[in-house]
Amino acid sequence: MAELKETYACIPSTERGRGILISGDPKSNSILYTNGRSVIIRYLDRPLQVAVYGEHAYQATVARYSPNGEWIASADVSGTVRIWGTHNDFVLKKDFRVLSGRIDDLQWSPDGMRIVASGDGKGKSLVRAFMWDSGTNVGEFDGHSRRVLSCAFKPTRPFRIATCGEDFLVNFYEGPPFKFKLSHREHSNFVNCLRFSPDGSKLISVSSDKKGIIYDAKTGDIIGELSSENGHQGSIYAVSWSPDSKQVLTVSADKSAKVWDISDDGKGKVKKTLASPGSGGVEDMLVGCLWQNDYIVTVSLGGTISIFSASDVEKSPVLFSGHMKNVNSLAVLRSDPKIILSSSYDGLIVKWIQGIGYNGKLERKVNSQIKCFAVVEGEIVSCAFDNKIWRVSLLGDQCGDANSVDVGNQPKDLSLALNSPELTLVSFETGVILLRGTKVLSTINLGYTVTASAISPDGTEAIVGGQDGKLHLCSITGDTLNEEAVLEKHRGAITIIRYSPDVSMFASADVNREAVVWDRASREVKLKNMLYHTARINCLAWSPDNTMVATGSLDMCVIIYDVSKPASSRITIKGAHLGGVYGLAFTDEHSIVSSGEDACVRVWGIIPQ
Repeated sequence: MAELKETYACIPSTERGRGILISGDPKSNSILYTNGRSVIIRYLDRPLQVAVYGEHAYQATVARYSPNGEWIASADVSGTVRIWGTHNDFVLKKDFRVLSGRIDDLQWSPDGMRIVASGDGKGKSLVRAFMWDSGTNVGEFDGHSRRVLSCAFKPTRPFRIATCGEDFLVNFYEGPPFKFKLSHREHSNFVNCLRFSPDGSKLISVSSDKKGIIYDAKTGDIIGELSSENGHQGSIYAVSWSPDSKQVLTVSADKSAKVWDISDDGKGKVKKTLASPGSGGVEDMLVGCLWQNDYIVTVSLGGTISIFSASDVEKSPVLFSGHMKNVNSLAVLRSDPKIILSSSYDGLIVKWIQGIGYNGKLERKVNSQIKCFAVVEGEIVSCAFDNKIWRVSLLGDQCGDANSVDVGNQPKDLSLALNSPELTLVSFETGVILLRGTKVLSTINLGYTVTASAISPDGTEAIVGGQDGKLHLCSITGDTLNEEAVLEKHRGAITIIRYSPDVSMFASADVNREAVVWDRASREVKLKNMLYHTARINCLAWSPDNTMVATGSLDMCVIIYDVSKPASSRITIKGAHLGGVYGLAFTDEHSIVSSGEDACVRVWGIIPQ
């Protein structure tokens, strides 16, 4: 049996020039955001407790809790809203096609009976309000000509709905049933976000023209605006009210967040500017914010979540970050506590500490993409799509000097001789390359299509897997490979080969969902019938004590086999990662780390059966 111990969550999907609208539930102190097809629920006071809802068929865009916290409505780029329970495995209550294009924002009515959604209607309606249980419309929303970026429900009676968007307008609707009341065109650029104050007395809209305008929530009249003194120097992307309705939080492309005092007559003065932690690059622009209880949350374009204390804003924020894209490789450093390094193909390497979580990003001097990487003491070796192999020294949280070598071919796989890590075997389409450091020893064309390879820890043997499913065992003498034997068992192209830590065995897996464990000395099959995946196997890992081998597949499952028992006594982790499992590594005999298409990293505890 295996149980989920920790989840290192992905970060919100962001897009340059657009804000993101995050929301939360003050009762459970959780926040909601989206990444890919997933809706992420994470707790501000318990960072390793994360829940993921992955039932959307298309990329999710926004999610909100109902006023009582029992339901969540989430929307996606196809215009669909799904309403599901926060308990009982996220049981689906309703599923409605609301707009004909992407939904950018949605809000519940304060009584939890209605939902308003806005976005891109592809020439049809851009805003729709409906009963959450039946989907029937509750009003007509005219008055917008372009994409509607944000909508809000007044939290007290008489109900009002306000909307804003790319036509620079802020519109008010009265109801229910809702109908157009009035429109303001005070902004001179996209109006990115608007929100009613929790007490229902005011509304604020913020825009890419760097202005924030405050309205009377009942009449819709303008009563004031945010002062330009010490104001934002860039587009304001999002706004959130304090629980007492006396202050607002804004975030901007100028990389700062500001807390404003709002007077009763609707004037806003800067009370405090919160600087964005980071190097000051483009990824430090702030695109999302939320004020919940005593937490002030900001999100940067690079996806870093900063959590400030509202009662003590001078205190340094707690930072969460992670991956935004598919995490395709993992490595575990021999340290105590265990350090896990994960890389995604966009070139980001994140450092996690088992039991603690996020510990920082490794800053590389040359930020190239990463296809596969391996880590040995004090050094990272990686390859990508630029035909280069990079060797980067590791100095604590930073990367030192980087050396690269152009191998003249697109690398498919790389493997290090762990006992003499200078020696690297790189496979490409028609052969393999032997490297010592960043020097090419030899490029060997093998005459068949190579799909995977591995080098033994002492650097004297290599196994090369082919498109035809054959394993070629070769001895390495000097800088040449001599084929010793060919093993045939697989019925599809080999995807991965790994030696066991004591080098007495090796395991191989293929696209035809089969894995095989071989005895190295006799070259006989040691464990067969490992045929329990339903799609190609992407990754494979050995436990440090050589007793277990784990496989991760496109079918979203991780399967752990005990080498001394028949394959049928396996442990299966179903639905480990939405979209497929791409990285696996054991941290010790009882825990395994997995990563995948959903950009999350998870630690599982293995309970022997």
